[in-house]
Amino acid sequence: MIKDQLLEILRCPHDQSSLTRAEPELVERANRAIAAGQLCNLAGQKLKRQIDGGLVRAAGDLMYPVVDAIPVMLPDEAIDLSQLR
Repeated sequence: MIKDQLLEILRCPHDQSSLTRAEPELVERANRAIAAGQLCNLAGQKLKRQIDGGLVRAAGDLMYPVVDAIPVMLPDEAIDLSQLR
């Protein structure tokens, strides 16, 4: 789990906006899409590993995965949430 103090400091690498924890339902939907081979990151690579959580930027359109309690804040690793609609 990401501590509140760290979450206050972290910013979206694309637009420097604030981040919030992804709702468990969103993480569950993402993991179902990963299991089905239907979810890609911004680099176009299919995600193969389930995520533990996510950080969603203020606009609500991108999520940075959390793997093994570590947020993956690389711009290309973000997940475009329009894939889950």
